[in-house]
This record gives sequence, structure tokens and C-alpha cells, in this order.
Amino acid sequence: MAFWWTVFVLGFAYAICRFLVMLIPPNVPSIEVDASDVVDDGNQAPENSYIYIPPRVKTQQQDKKVQCYEPANMKYLGFVPALTRDEVKERVASARKAQNEWAKSSFKQRRLLLRIILKYIVEHQKLICEISSRDTGKTIVDASIGEVMAICEKITWLLSEGEKWLKPESRSCGRATLHKKARVEFHPLGVIGAIVPWNYPFHNICNPVLAAVFAGNGIVVKISEHASWSGCFYIRIIQAALAAVGAPESLVDVITGFSETGEALVSSVDKMIFIGSTGVGRMIMKTAAKTLIPVTLELGGKDAFIVCEDVDLDHVVNVALRASITSSGHNCNGAERFYVHKNIYSSFVDKISERVKAITVGPPLAGKYDMGAICTQEQSEKLQSLVNDALDRGAKIVARGTFGHLPEGAVDQYFPPTVIVDVNHTMKLMQEEAFGPILPIMKFSTDDAVVKLANDSKFGLGCGVFSGSQQRARTIALQIRCGSVAINDFATNYFCQSLPFGGVKESGFGRFSGVEGLRACCIVKAVVEDRWWPYIQTKYPKPLTYPVADNAFEFQMSVVEATYGLNIWDRLRALINVVKMLSQENTSAKHNSVIGDGDKKAD
Repeated sequence: MAFWWTVFVLGFAYAICRFLVMLIPPNVPSIEVDASDVVDDGNQAPENSYIYIPPRVKTQQQDKKVQCYEPANMKYLGFVPALTRDEVKERVASARKAQNEWAKSSFKQRRLLLRIILKYIVEHQKLICEISSRDTGKTIVDASIGEVMAICEKITWLLSEGEKWLKPESRSCGRATLHKKARVEFHPLGVIGAIVPWNYPFHNICNPVLAAVFAGNGIVVKISEHASWSGCFYIRIIQAALAAVGAPESLVDVITGFSETGEALVSSVDKMIFIGSTGVGRMIMKTAAKTLIPVTLELGGKDAFIVCEDVDLDHVVNVALRASITSSGHNCNGAERFYVHKNIYSSFVDKISERVKAITVGPPLAGKYDMGAICTQEQSEKLQSLVNDALDRGAKIVARGTFGHLPEGAVDQYFPPTVIVDVNHTMKLMQEEAFGPILPIMKFSTDDAVVKLANDSKFGLGCGVFSGSQQRARTIALQIRCGSVAINDFATNYFCQSLPFGGVKESGFGRFSGVEGLRACCIVKAVVEDRWWPYIQTKYPKPLTYPVADNAFEFQMSVVEATYGLNIWDRLRALINVVKMLSQENTSAKHNSVIGDGDKKAD
């Protein structure tokens, strides 16, 4: 009893000490980042205050500049350069030079870097969210959830577990090499390239950067031409943090431009991470094949949202709206196909239609239900085309949101949230990625039927399954071919940063986030060495020493059977054969040696 009492007291004391240590604020330096040119204080220069009208005919790279504007009101923000191939190669070369130095950094230095970034994010949440909102049209609430919170979670996971998963990992040696030690080591790849979309500008830059830099790499990120204004500010945060820990600022860089800029990046780096459309993903692979660099692709999605008849309907409707209607839905691969059990189909449609009709579409900083702008007029036109195709094939619109307080020059940038029924898989709306606030709803009658429907897609990014029985939801979800599943929820996988993220089929391959994503930023090196060097080393037996003996193959077969045979008696018999042949070989060798010595004496 006294022993256990002592153990309890020591454990309690340890817990108290850990708690007290947590109360001590960490000594993390603060950084200053110039935000004077991105804060909307109403005093912008006249040339940056007019309404921007995008040209109907794209000129892209020949303009040598990327025009930036707020999609919610078309207010002009300025421009950034469209970098040429040579300029991209110069940026990558600078990052490579910096990486040679950073590869020698300690995990202590890398953790300090992450803490500095985390401190700045927490202290400047509003600034980060407002910049993201202005550049993409999303609400600042959705920017906080999908960008700030997600990145804070990623940093916290890297601080907690990152070093553990990058340390050398011991592996078993097997039977053939019992005298060896085996391990896997994780070394920096060099300079990683990333091409990211516009939907989450802060997150899409930080997500690959944090993993790459923590693994000892440099990284150059090509940001979307539709979110270049915000991206050029966000990189200042990372570079200021690098300077604070004594690392070269060129270790992390962003580049701006169009397709030529992105292609030049793919041709210059040691690995590519691409987030975007399936079509562009294929082009990335084609270019990457020329230099045979590894590629991680997170491409299109057509995620299924499955609702069984035994659910809490009000709860599911709330999740469905978050997954498809709000900015975090239309700005990412949210739920794009809804399958509802026939017994509750009408009730689900009625409830969600009622909620959608109450939504007022408007500028992101006004109202509770604003979903903001689509970001590009072309995307709005694509959504309308998908809806028109569905209507032509027999679908019906049962609910749409309304517009309110839209700037006159930005009306075409918006698309109202839309509920559509009587849809089927012959319609483009159910087969192509929509990337917008549309809810096409189908009914199903059995679990097997809904699994077939969910798998009838060229995409396979994620899905959500809802049921009053968690076991039933799990059974359905695990039959769906996709990269991630959420049971009785949707897309929460992404907040669990220990999990890998990515898809299958035309949704891409490879993973980022989690252990898999972190190690994907490394050269995975297999190392084997002698366990008891120099006393025991690999030495080939006489029958296998060149020139091999006449019975070499018989000897090798006996070795294999003695080592791997399933029957213990067969293994023993084979072992005896091995010993016998070795004895014969030694006897023969001694005999030859004696004859040789006799010949020498005769001479």
C-alpha cells in the first residue's frame, strides 16, 4: 500500500508541476509586418480606388502583370508582376542556396519559427481574415474557421509531433540479416514547389510551407492570379519570422503570374505540390515527367453527402448548409451531391429549401447569411451552365437565395444558393465539379444503392455519412472509394492534422498533412549497418564464393528452406544439409591446402 501511495503522490506532484509550467508564458519573439498597403482605411490613392472591369478576352502572360481586385465589389487593389521563366528560376536558385543552410538547422530552431508564426496569427487574426475576405469574397467568419483555425491546428501538431516523425525510425532486419541494424532516415528533399488555388489564400500558402520548412526544405509557392494581392502580404509574415530566427528570407518565396510562371516552377524544383483542377493536374504531371520529380496532386471533388432516415434532421440540415452554401462550402470542395433516404426525402428538401430562401446573398462583411462572391465571373457562368443542363434534362429548382445590397458592377460575380431536385447521374451537375453553392438532391432506398451512387463518380476526395446508428454510417462510409470520410459530420477530417489529406481517382494522389504529408517532404533513405561491427560482418560461405562451387545452388536452396520453411522438421533437415556441405567444403579446402604444402616441399 505504501508503494502505491508513493506512486500516486509522485504522479500528482508531476501533474501539478506540468500545469504550473503551462502557466509560464513562452518566450517567443514578436515580429513586425508592414500592413500599411493592405489595410482598407479609405485613404487609398485614386488610381487604386476605381471599379475594375476584367477584359472579356484574356491576355495573361503577355501583359506581364496580374490585376488584383475585390470580387465582392470589383474594387481595384493594384497589380503584381507576372514572372518570366528566367525570373522563376532565379527565385528557385535563391531558395536552393538558402535551403543548403537551413538543412543544418536544429528542430529547436524550426519549432521557434513555428511559434513566432503562431503568435503573429493569433494576435492578428482580424487582419488576416479581412485580407482573405477582400481577396476572395468570403466572410471573415469563414476565413477564421477555414484558414486561421486550420493553420493554428497544423502548427500545433507540428510542434507536438513533427520532430518525432522525422527522427530516424528503427526497422526489423528479418531472418537473413539478423546481424544488421536497419533504420529509415528522413532527409530534406531540397526545394519544393507548390501551385495553389485562390479559395483559401492564407491556408493554401501556409499549409505546404509549414511542412516543407519544418522538414528542412526551401519552398517556392506560385499563388493564384485570383488571390495574388493577399498572398503577397502573407509571405511577409513567414519571411519576417524566418529573419527572426536567423534564417535566410529567400528560403520561402511566392511567385505570381499565369501558366508560364507555373510551368517554369515545375521545371525547376525537386518536388511539386499542386492543388487545383484535374486538367491542370495532368499538365503538371506531364511537365514533371521531364525531370522525374515526385508530384502530390489534390484535384477536383464531387463529395457525397449521405443522409439516412434515422437522423436528427435539423442537425443534418445545419451541417448541409455549412458544407455547401456558405463561403467555406463554395470556396472549397464542399458537399456537391446529396443523397437522402426516400422516407425523409420530402422533409429534408422542405427544411433545407426554407433555410435557403432566407439567405441573402451580398457583400461578405454584411449580414449573417452572406456567402460572398464566386471570385470569378467565369465560375459563375459555369455554375449557370450546369444548372441549365440539369433543367433541360428534367430537374427542378425548388429554392434559391436572394440578392441584397450588391454593388452594381459586381452582380455577375455572384451566384445565389440553389436547391435542385429530380436530378440523376446523366446530368453534368452530378458528374462535374461545381465548386459553388448548389445542392442537387437525390433519393435512395437502400444502403447498397446509395453506396453505388456515391461511387458512380470519376472523383474521390471525401464524403460524409449521417445515420442514427454510428455502425451503419461507418459501414456505408468505408465502402465509398475516396480519400477521407466523416461519420455523422462533414469535412472535419481536415481539422485533425494528424490525418493525411488527399483523394483517389481523378481527385489526385499523394497526401499532405499528417505523418504521410510531412514525410512526403523528405528523401526517405533506408540505412543498414552491422549490429556488432567489427566482430560480426557479412561474409559469404565458401560454396557461394567466386568461383562458386559445383553444389552452390543446392547449398543456396538448403539455406532458403532452413531460413523460411514452414515445417520445423524440413527446416532442421535443410540446416543439417547446410552444415554438411560447409563441412565438406572445409575438408576439401584443408585437403587442397595440404597437397599444396606437399608440392612446395617436393620442390
